[in-house]
Amino acid sequence: MKNFIKYFSIVFFAILGLQLQAQNNRDLDNYRQPDQRGINVFEAPKDTTSTFDGVKVRVGGSSTIQFQALDHENSGAVPLKEIGSNFNLATANLDLDVALYSGVRMHLRTYLSSRHHPEPYVKGGYLQIDKLDFINEGFMEDVMDYVTVKIGHMENNYGDGHFRRTDNAQSLHNPFVGNYIMDAFTTEVGAEVYFQKNGFLSMVGITNGKLNQAVDNPSSSGASLLAKLGYDDYVTEDLRLRLTGSIYHTKNVRSSYLYTADRAGSRYYLVLENEEASASGNFRSGRWNPNLRNEITAIMINPFLKYKGLEFFGIYERAKGRANSETSERTYNQYSGELIYRFGRDENLYIGGRYNIVEGEEMGGNDIDITRFQLGAGWFLTKNILAKLEYVNQEYNGFNPDDIYHEGKFNGLMVEAAISF
Repeated sequence: MKNFIKYFSIVFFAILGLQLQAQNNRDLDNYRQPDQRGINVFEAPKDTTSTFDGVKVRVGGSSTIQFQALDHENSGAVPLKEIGSNFNLATANLDLDVALYSGVRMHLRTYLSSRHHPEPYVKGGYLQIDKLDFINEGFMEDVMDYVTVKIGHMENNYGDGHFRRTDNAQSLHNPFVGNYIMDAFTTEVGAEVYFQKNGFLSMVGITNGKLNQAVDNPSSSGASLLAKLGYDDYVTEDLRLRLTGSIYHTKNVRSSYLYTADRAGSRYYLVLENEEASASGNFRSGRWNPNLRNEITAIMINPFLKYKGLEFFGIYERAKGRANSETSERTYNQYSGELIYRFGRDENLYIGGRYNIVEGEEMGGNDIDITRFQLGAGWFLTKNILAKLEYVNQEYNGFNPDDIYHEGKFNGLMVEAAISF
């Protein structure tokens, strides 16, 4: 395995060096930039002018490391693992984006290292079609000026929160270090069709409802449906308004992974974990899995406002479903609001805060809630390099006395350095 990783790294950096020399312009059509220019970009922009002049391969990537200084405690009924202040495992991504034809692009992301897996593995990828010139030049161009089709084993577009979250080493678009408590993120095989015109956005999609692809258990396979409707445009020269509503529905799947699909892991290592926990084995520390595994219906509403350097992003989410062993459904609600102020040269500095709360019913019937407050600041040294500082405080309420989360909380400082290109 060590030889494989060494060989993989040599090949990667050799290809990277060739690409950086060969590419005078690394921008692609219909593409969200992985650097500072991609901040507050949600769905990939819809370009009507093609710059295609042959197959073009864009090699990119990300690297991120944190220094963690967090303390945690609970009631003492379940002993916690002792943790201190130190650096976490550095994580890295490799991105391949390829312009294959006029209006046709491929994306592939590989996690070179992550908290859950030290070895490289593919996160997912897709084919994005913005023109149908491969059928015949100008074919249905009046329609394709507004329509985009994505097909692949890919990150599915449920809600807007996943556009602002950290995806393993890609953390430049997240103004904070941690993601949301109830982290709605999944990669499933499927297709999504978008329509964008005059600020209005709509999307419908279908997936096979599986994170891990296999042909066994055919009787428990079923489709997942998702849709999004919204508006995103500048109301005035300085005021941008975006408001979207999304739905994700799945039925008759063996196990839904909507809130457990992130294999990269959380940023808060080993908080509220027992003495036997390991950083890679217990890789979702600080998040909450509602254990809604079957017949899930989830909706998310996301307002976004930006006036000059001041921006607000919110989440209202309601998820209803059950575990496979349950006969009745349970409901969880998540609320989040974050206020960011960006300033300085090209808004290369920012400060902000986020409040996040999850409340719902556990499988045992308890009504619980988890609250998190994050206060953060960031500095873009260049458009590709970001340094972050965050204070986080998270508290758990309503858990049984024999639960590890009873009277649980963690707080402290996180420092993160991130590179993306």
